[in-house]
Amino acid sequence: MTRDPRTSTPLPLPGLDKVFAVLGDESRLGIVRLLLDGQVRTAGEIAEQLSLPASTCSYHLTKLLNTGITVCRTDGTQRLPVLRRAALDERFPGLLALIRHGALSPTSTAGASAPTPSAEPVSK
Repeated sequence: MTRDPRTSTPLPLPGLDKVFAVLGDESRLGIVRLLLDGQVRTAGEIAEQLSLPASTCSYHLTKLLNTGITVCRTDGTQRLPVLRRAALDERFPGLLALIRHGALSPTSTAGASAPTPSAEPVSK
């Protein structure tokens, strides 16, 4: 007989400012990118795939859970973080697409330069 996995009660999603504050950390952003594929993983598997110490990964997963970005599914003794894709898409349309394509990466703008002024001569 197989057991039905249980899912934690999702917390209400906070405002975009708090979501951005949580996603402003590269490790948490990496976790969300990893969960975007819909594959269920344990915290240990996530830590391994992102080369994070288990305790650090657990800390970041707790932050994502406490912000309502993920829920925790339990199956026996396993705790499986699951991205709240539908709720995020409904509340913040396009956010997950930006994350998927790397537009929200803190390092994505590291090499970007400021806009250059127009090369047109200034008339006096």
